[in-house]
Amino acid sequence: DVSTETVITCDNGNDVQRLSCDTGVIRVKAALYGRADRETCSEGKPPQQLSNTKCSQHGTVDILRKRCDGKKVCELNTNIVRTSDPCYGIFKYLETNYTCFPASHTFHRLVLLFFADEGQVIFVYGADYGRRDRTTCSYQRPTSQIQYVLCSNPTSKVAEICNGKNSCTIRASNSVFGDPCVGTYKYLEVAYVCQCK
Repeated sequence: DVSTETVITCDNGNDVQRLSCDTGVIRVKAALYGRADRETCSEGKPPQQLSNTKCSQHGTVDILRKRCDGKKVCELNTNIVRTSDPCYGIFKYLETNYTCFPASHTFHRLVLLFFADEGQVIFVYGADYGRRDRTTCSYQRPTSQIQYVLCSNPTSKVAEICNGKNSCTIRASNSVFGDPCVGTYKYLEVAYVCQCK
């Protein structure tokens, strides 16, 4: 059984929410940016900033899913989520529910080949083209090409090309995914499962 994790981050202006999975990959189930009760993130706040408990920004879960689904670790600033003010004058927070879903996790720098067993098809949970650490795909690369690790470009192209197929080939290149950080040596990171047709 896959347990659900809940992370709450009070929105003090520039806070970071961190989702992580020791095993498997992140799958966001629900997300709220706003306020659903008077208790959460209430310390030191006047009652009028806690009074609206039916405050929810539309589209929050889509932002979380696009950025975090299929990753082992996902960190995002609350100002990325704050696309509107759903309730003026109310102190808000970001509450995310997610599971750690079992999936194959693969990194590659050139051509990625996916194969599912006979009678099964590929389903991609998430893909990211960029660099998020200094060790992956770093062999014989100059330090200048692997030192920038805030290079992230979540992409739906892998899912569009591979989902529902028995096998799939993807080229990990700027010509396919664009260049999210010029001068950095990038790789394609994909989380996927093979499931029955």
